[in-house]
This record gives sequence, C-alpha cells and structure tokens, in this order.
Amino acid sequence: MAGIVSYGAYIPLWRLSREVIAKAWESASTGGERSVANNDEDAITMAIEAAIDCLADLEREKVDGLYFASTTSPYREKECSTLVAMAADLRPEIITSDFGNSLRAGTQALRGAVDAVVSGSASRVLVTASDCRIGYPRSNYEQTFGDAAAALLIGNAAKPAVTVEASYSLSNELYDVWRLDKDTYVQSWEDRFIIEHGYTESMEKAVSALLRKTGLSVNDVTKVVFYAPTARAQQGLARRLGFDVKTQLQDLLVNNIGITGCAHSLLMLVAALEEAKADDKILVASYGSGCDAFLLKVTKGIEEVRGNGRGVKSYINSKRPLSSYARYLSYRGLLEPQPGEPFRLFPAATTSWRERNWAIRMHGSKCKNCGTVAFPIERVCYKCRSRDNFEEVRLSDKKARVFTFTLDNLAGRSDDPTIPQIGAEFDCQNTRAYLPMTDCDPSEVKVVMPVEMTFRRLYEGAGMYNYFWKCRPLR
Repeated sequence: MAGIVSYGAYIPLWRLSREVIAKAWESASTGGERSVANNDEDAITMAIEAAIDCLADLEREKVDGLYFASTTSPYREKECSTLVAMAADLRPEIITSDFGNSLRAGTQALRGAVDAVVSGSASRVLVTASDCRIGYPRSNYEQTFGDAAAALLIGNAAKPAVTVEASYSLSNELYDVWRLDKDTYVQSWEDRFIIEHGYTESMEKAVSALLRKTGLSVNDVTKVVFYAPTARAQQGLARRLGFDVKTQLQDLLVNNIGITGCAHSLLMLVAALEEAKADDKILVASYGSGCDAFLLKVTKGIEEVRGNGRGVKSYINSKRPLSSYARYLSYRGLLEPQPGEPFRLFPAATTSWRERNWAIRMHGSKCKNCGTVAFPIERVCYKCRSRDNFEEVRLSDKKARVFTFTLDNLAGRSDDPTIPQIGAEFDCQNTRAYLPMTDCDPSEVKVVMPVEMTFRRLYEGAGMYNYFWKCRPLR
C-alpha cells in the first residue's frame, strides 16, 4: 500500500513582524510575524532544504523520482526538479517532474506520486513543494504570505509511517487569486466572492464526498488539515462540516509563518504528523481552482520517522528578526540596493555541466590509495600524488566547523555589506573547503564555530541563475 515513508520541512531563518509592515504604511497589523526567504534563497533552494530534511539518514539510492511543485519557480522554461534532485544527491536514473500554476500544485504532485507508487512505475517518489509569493505592497497579502517548503517521501513500504486510504478531487474554474505571465504580484477578486464561491464551496463538496466515499463521519477523523487563505475562512469551513475547531482542526500556522502557497497544505500535514499517534485518521484538503482531499491513517511506523529531521516545529523555533521593511523589499527584489563588487566571471552551460558533481552535489574526491578527501574534486591527490584513483563522497550532509575566516566588505550588497568568507573543516577526514557564510551576524563568527551546508543562489549572469553551496551557523 502506498504511504508516507518520511517527511520534512524548511522555514527560512528570517521573520518579519507584521507590526513593522503596518508601521511602514501607517495601516493596521494582522498580528504575529511572517517568514521571509533570504536574498540568496528562492523556491528551488527551499525545496532542496526540505528534501534533505525529509531524507535525513535514508538511503537516497532507493528514491526513484522527485516532483517539484511551486507557483514561483525561478525558471519559466527549464525543469527545476532536476536541479533539486541533483543537489539532494539523488541518482540520475529517476523520474523528475515540475508541477505549477496552482495553489493545489503540492497536493497534485502528492497525488501523482501516490499513483506512480500504486501503479508500480516507482517504488519511492520524493514530493517537494515550495513557494515565495509576493503580495502587493500595503495589501493584506503582503502581511499574510510567508515563505517555506515541505517534502514527503511516498513509497510502497511494508510499514509506512502513514497510509493513503482514499482521495477525492474536483476542479472549479473561476478567477479568485491569479498572476499573469507578466505579473510580479498576486492579484485577487473581492474577498467575499473568493471565500464563498471559491474556497468554501469547493472544499465543502470535496471533503463531504470523501467522507461519503470512505463511509466515515466527522467524529471518526482525528485531525483535519485544511488549507485556507485566512484563519476565519478555515474555522468557518470546519464548523460548516461539523468538525470541532478546538480539538480536530490543525493550526493554520498563519501567526508565525504565514500562508505559504502550494507548500502550505503539505507544511500543515508535516506539523500534524509531528504530533500524530498510531491509528489517527487525518483528513487533508487543499484548495486552488478546485480541491484535493486525502484520507490518511497513521501507523506505528510514525515513531521510527519522528525525530529524524527537523520538521516544522524545530524550524519555527529557529528564527531571527528581520530589522526593517526596507530590508524585506530588498530581499524580494522590489527595492534595488547599491550593488556589491561585480562578478567578473559569468556562468557557462558547459562549465556548469562539467563541474556539476562537486558544484551542485557537493561531492569531494576520496583517494583510494591514502584515503585523503579533497574538495572540489581533484584528479591528483595532493597528499600521495595518486592520479585518477578516487571515489566521490558526499559532503553536503556533513557537519563542519570554522577553521579560519575573513570578513569581506566588498562582496556584499548595501543591505548585507559584509560577507564572511569561511575556511570550513569537515568532520570527514578533516577536509577543508572555502565557502561564503549566510544567515548570520558577521560579528558573531568565530573560529571553531559549528556550521552546516546550505544550497543557495550565488548570483545571476549570462541570463542564468548561478547556485552553489554556502555554510551557515547550525540551526
């Protein structure tokens, strides 16, 4: 039976108080805070973080596919799932596919993964959903949106952590929220119309149909995971269907993260699974031009999965405040700061292809003669001079420490003028690598500080986005 083998999540370090946004526009605050992706993060980098969190100590060679869902993909014509799969160090012989253009893209990818596993075309498929949506300045969306990613590993395991018991989907064509191909900001129609004829009607029909299909009553469901644009809409739907808001309804996460687009229903599901017990029945429903609804049953295997990754709870507690609204605008590319020292080298498709194993997978070379590990991959061992006699080893999941560092005042931008350049030493044969540091206060960087790897956008050039690995303080 197809089910969830593992789960993971990612929430950026930076949080912006909604009071700060409201003060900038002399308007009312909706309360709480929202997550904000750093200026070197996007939907791809967040999906990679969630994928690695989901895989944890699992054998990556057993993954047969990766699906990437997003409404804010950095590329309009280039598959992003292949980059996510490579950075997560999955083997090349897998199925990859992108899902987009809908707030249901995450659950559509989930349905596709379940169908692939049930049909036997794949034994394990990793589903990632990630979004970085932008609301109009001064709009409610600017306050309520948040940035995050979630991942689920779907497999045909003998003892999955969660089994997929049933599902139901329907489509509904209407203009509620949308973006044209030339738009930066999310557009929307009048709120009452959106909630009544879009969200509530679609979700109520789909959830009711799923309950009839499975022969269950509302009292048989332990937890309901309802995506919603607002907490009021979510609670109103739950009451209409007869669910107890206090005991059955999963927290919308809007107060401390925000609504995270197509990743949100999966992110809420991960949060629910962190608290779930064996035999719990979870009903998940997402909305976007219709509805996807799933009935899940938690098994005893949930205890083996819990604690392997960081999940939602750990990332919620790991945060730093964003100091100003202007910095948020800069991070989202809406306000152009003074640029830093320009890069004089530009990416090339040939170079990117040739160096992808160390630049994207973060592989080092381990000498078969003396065991020395080098990064980047070196054809000649610097210790024993053995030539072309090495195997590749993954370093992206290895912990490291600051061996030496310098604070670069030329490489940054006006919003982050100082970039720590780190000589990191890994807990792997004392391998060393030269890496920029992100998500940090430069004044707090010290020798022997523990760090971990994170895949980030480095710069844009020659019409391409250039990605590479950085280090950050442990979260």
